[in-house]
Amino acid sequence: MRRFNVTVNGQLYEVEIEEVEAGAPAAATAPKAAPAARPAAPKPAAPTPAPAGDGDPIKAPMPGNILDVKVKAGDTVKAGDPVVILEAMKMENPIPAPKDGKITSVTAVKGTSVEAGAVLATIA
Repeated sequence: MRRFNVTVNGQLYEVEIEEVEAGAPAAATAPKAAPAARPAAPKPAAPTPAPAGDGDPIKAPMPGNILDVKVKAGDTVKAGDPVVILEAMKMENPIPAPKDGKITSVTAVKGTSVEAGAVLATIA
């Protein structure tokens, strides 16, 4: 018997596997009860996003990866100017400024992934 640790859906299990010789018939034994699951080590906490600035939030319309951040806090933008480039479903999607204004904060970080509705920046 050989012992292995196997993780399934984030749950760690210790299993025993019987090694058989090639061509040998499998032993007809009754299945054993599955061993009790050992709790997996706790996952590290996700980083907390930077606090948003004053103004209206510019949110991610879909989940994806931040390919580029086109603005920084203090920049003045016009409606439609790209704020962030978001990759979703193998496509680059520019996320535009919804109005003319000044970027008060940027919470998007190049190379990270975001969920739909995540605040990327704020504009006043």
